[in-house]
Amino acid sequence: MKLKRFLLRYYPPGIILEFLNDSGEVETKSIDLLTLSQETDVDQLVNLIVFEEPLLKENRKPQLKSLINKLITKLESKKVQSFSLAKTLRAHVLPLTNCAFNKNGDRFITGSYDRTCKVWDTELGEELLTLQGHSNVVYCIAYNNPFGDRIATGSFDKTAKIWDANTGELYYTLSGHKMEIVCLSFDPQGLLLATGSMDNTAKLWDVETGKDIATLKV
Repeated sequence: MKLKRFLLRYYPPGIILEFLNDSGEVETKSIDLLTLSQETDVDQLVNLIVFEEPLLKENRKPQLKSLINKLITKLESKKVQSFSLAKTLRAHVLPLTNCAFNKNGDRFITGSYDRTCKVWDTELGEELLTLQGHSNVVYCIAYNNPFGDRIATGSFDKTAKIWDANTGELYYTLSGHKMEIVCLSFDPQGLLLATGSMDNTAKLWDVETGKDIATLKV
């Protein structure tokens, strides 16, 4: 086995080892550091990890120590954060079902039992767009982060819709589920949309064409 790289995991704190197994395939192994704090003796911890983990050699100690110190700094910075109520928005005439932010955090969307999805300016708390077209509850919503130029909505009307996040233009209505859609998500490249339904299936959709390209049955 050969170590390829380290990956940091902030929450819960830990380090992930990415390595090649004996067959040449990439695998990962997690080292949990759940009790990490500012009082941790980092040198002692590094020595213990290298002693117990066969993938790690002595020459990896400086890199491992640097990563652990980064984790401690991140954990300590969270302790001094404070939060307060910024705004209360009277967003919809019926209860909300969900909300989601774009990657930059300057806009967010809300779904509701009133069958709409609204787009909001985070800083000002102002409504920018109302996405209308579903005939039942808008239950799940998502941005195509990190791009943030598409919004997907899933509804109890058994359809999902893809919208232009800037203009509110409806691109596609995705029909094919036989019961309510209860979850959805874009892939990291923004090319595919996955939807899950109470009909015990998940579907994959082509974002550019709106076509149903696969159905996964439970």
